[in-house]
Amino acid sequence: MTATEHSQEIINVAAQAAADKLAHNIIAFDVSDVLSITDAFLIASANNDRQVKSIAEEIEDKLREQLDIKPVRREGEREGRWILLDYLDIVVHVQHSEERSFYSLDRLWKDCPELPLPADALASRNRPDAHTDEAGNALAPAEVAPADNFGAEDYS
Repeated sequence: MTATEHSQEIINVAAQAAADKLAHNIIAFDVSDVLSITDAFLIASANNDRQVKSIAEEIEDKLREQLDIKPVRREGEREGRWILLDYLDIVVHVQHSEERSFYSLDRLWKDCPELPLPADALASRNRPDAHTDEAGNALAPAEVAPADNFGAEDYS
């Protein structure tokens, strides 16, 4: 058994929504062969609790707007360290980077096939972590201050 087209459509919308909020290391696994309760897992992470909540909210909003679906269960919002969104066909895990490292869902499900993702979501794997401002808001790459070049300045 493999993930259905509908599950793949949900994964694509959710992954793009996570990428739009600068989630990193976005990955999806087809777990339909080993679990009978769902087709796929989407895993994304962020550097702080506030961004974890923001990513989860964006995923919910986009899935409601584009596919007219709502999660049947949502857990972990109060703590903001690991939010689980259960859409029956897929389960979304938005984790703080520390929880992602500790619980290592990627390693647990590594034997399951990866599902294709939108380009923005795939690009999130090249971003070791997202940058944030003092308030914890995610910054786009263009907003991040360039690395210090140790005093070398252009005096032209």
